[in-house]
Amino acid sequence: METYLGIDVGSVTTKLAVLNEADELVVDLYLPTQGKPVEMTQQGLKQVKEQLPPGMDICGVATTGSASYLAGVIVCAYLVKNEITSHAVGALHYFPQSQTVFEIGGQDSKIIIIRDGVVTDFGMNTVCAAGTGSFLDHQALRLNMSIEQFSQRALESTSPVHIAGRCTVFAESDMIHKQQTGHRTEDIVYGLCQALVRNYLNNVGLGKDIQPPIIFQGGVAFNQGIVKALKEELGPEVIVPPHHEVMGAIGAALLVHEEMTNNRNRSKFKGFGVSEIEYLASSFECQACPTLCEIAQLSVEGRVLAQWGGRCELWQRNPTS
Repeated sequence: METYLGIDVGSVTTKLAVLNEADELVVDLYLPTQGKPVEMTQQGLKQVKEQLPPGMDICGVATTGSASYLAGVIVCAYLVKNEITSHAVGALHYFPQSQTVFEIGGQDSKIIIIRDGVVTDFGMNTVCAAGTGSFLDHQALRLNMSIEQFSQRALESTSPVHIAGRCTVFAESDMIHKQQTGHRTEDIVYGLCQALVRNYLNNVGLGKDIQPPIIFQGGVAFNQGIVKALKEELGPEVIVPPHHEVMGAIGAALLVHEEMTNNRNRSKFKGFGVSEIEYLASSFECQACPTLCEIAQLSVEGRVLAQWGGRCELWQRNPTS
């Protein structure tokens, strides 16, 4: 049976999803990237091989996420797609009437506006931690609790306090002040959830036409405190879909299935043996012009497989070739 693999390599987590010919989810993985995108992509491939039912072959691979080109080189992906398209396709697969997609990850967040099944607008936050999962992780660490405990305590709040959430530095200072004045921990925790939601809507969502149904995706959707805060702000039509944490990978798998079916092309997937190869990731500064672009490259035994990252095509090598 033919299957299709989507790989979403983010700064915090690496996600893999395998779909069958009916676009049903067969295998999904959610792994910590730990600053090692090459190793975690290889580890994910090993686990997919172990979990893939007998008789199923990977017939197409697509990558997405902040390390999509890097992962694409490793597996020789047929497609390398941007995160906006992948998350939109994943959301529409489960909810064809979707009009807005919220995706909040560990280090960035995005909003996608969809009308009649087509992406018409989007916004991203890649420079400020206050609207991302790292904001909550940092505060949970300071409160000496896991992020799972953080989520549970948020739901116990009866009188949440207002936390200045425009910046992680100000939020921490304000949180300390609220602690010193005797506010209950659960009220502070839920106040932090509300602060993240306010920051997200006022930053990433600023000027966007947010219409229901609203699909909430990404790892932060595990946090029920954030889900509750979003519903308080926007109403009950905030939907957390099944497999929300791997929706980017699912979208990538859907895209490569469609592309290969329409064009009747053959897979370029190198096979699971790539998980045993020792790759070397490096970079250098291009001196060809005053821009001084940093060029990333991936090599095996001294042979350069791919290069990318410049503003022009001088060093560009297609990672899916």
